[in-house]
Amino acid sequence: MNKSAQTSVPINPLISNRWSPRSFDLDKEVNHDDLLAILEAGRWAPSANNLQPWKFTVGVRGDEVFEKIASTLADFNKLWAPNSSAMILISAEVMKSDGSPIHTALYDAGIAASLMTMEATSRGLHTHQMAGFDRTAMKEAFDLGKNFRHVAVLVIGTLAPADLLTDALKERETAERSRKSLSQISNFH
Repeated sequence: MNKSAQTSVPINPLISNRWSPRSFDLDKEVNHDDLLAILEAGRWAPSANNLQPWKFTVGVRGDEVFEKIASTLADFNKLWAPNSSAMILISAEVMKSDGSPIHTALYDAGIAASLMTMEATSRGLHTHQMAGFDRTAMKEAFDLGKNFRHVAVLVIGTLAPADLLTDALKERETAERSRKSLSQISNFH
């Protein structure tokens, strides 16, 4: 399925062709080298003062980490995300050991997730980033300490036909992509 974005000016196809599907192929696995490259892309993301406040907890379908992440997902996400090949819990260290805040931690973790998404896309994989999970359950499953906050789950896999989804999910999967206009989010036109 091609869901290329309708942009106001041409942009890199890696960006315009990226979208967040929910239909993943249960028969496909993420290659170990591809997964390492995705993580490496996140590792090399820019970060304020080079603090690199992110932490990636990786689960591959069938392993215990994957099952723990899947168990914390919101009911809606439990309908489709477990069909993916891998899930990465993205966490951010929001406080230093002295208790002072790291104000850019969430921003930096988001940049890392974005670069991981682009690396996955460049390798022919699809991703879906989501924040729909039970934070208390996730903290119990993966307690990284009081200074960390679980931010998002990055789902990775190979696209499957939308027909495999329930009707409600299929409708969302096949809907035209949309975004706010540049005039709504920027003063530069």
